[in-house]
Amino acid sequence: MLRRFLSGAGLLLRGFGFWGRRPGVMALGLIPAAIVFAVVLAALVALGIQLPAIVEWATPFAERWDAFWTASLRVAIAAVTFAGAVLLAAVTFTALTLAVGDPFYERIWRAVELELGGEVPDRGAGFWRAAGDAAALIALGVVSALAVGLIGLVPIVGTVAAPVLGVTLSGWLLARELTGRAFEARGMTAADRKVALRGHRARMLGFGVATQLCFMVPLGAVIAMPAAVAGSTMLARAALDAPRPADSRPTTPSV
Repeated sequence: MLRRFLSGAGLLLRGFGFWGRRPGVMALGLIPAAIVFAVVLAALVALGIQLPAIVEWATPFAERWDAFWTASLRVAIAAVTFAGAVLLAAVTFTALTLAVGDPFYERIWRAVELELGGEVPDRGAGFWRAAGDAAALIALGVVSALAVGLIGLVPIVGTVAAPVLGVTLSGWLLARELTGRAFEARGMTAADRKVALRGHRARMLGFGVATQLCFMVPLGAVIAMPAAVAGSTMLARAALDAPRPADSRPTTPSV
């Protein structure tokens, strides 16, 4: 499992390697990523500035406590809230960037598909499909952020478990969304995609966690997004091209 996890992380590095082969196509992917990153970063900064006042307003009962315990509670709540916001920001960034930059990322996806060979769909999933997927991903991100926030409130254990769970959950959601284009372009349903990826969960998680860690580096989300699209296409193709029993092979619409 560890080997597959590391193999998945390595696909992100292979995605970065695509810069050397198709720099023009990859550079286009920086444009929507930079725009959405600026918006998401501004929202996080605004939250960080207002967070102390929000936490103080939400915990009036702590005013009667000893100053140490009041401060400890409010710092813990602020930290957990911001951690959840960062998780949601990463998921929202990916969802909005893929929706806004759909024409740019379709070109990256197609370039990788052509390099890998085999049958390549004539067109991608389209803007409205990307917008619908973005809305669904953001909804899942909200649920994940709430779960991380609740776990973070658990004394002692929560301070360690919350960030680990946050990176893991967001990484899985990122990998799930990024790999979707190759399946949707082939007209495959969510059930088909689940079957195709069944034996590649560790690779998906490794790829997603590596992507999420890159997104946490300043400006890393902008730089890594084109590579993530390229690497996720390689991951999806590996799943599609892998031999499977006939009864578990995904069904694609006949032309």
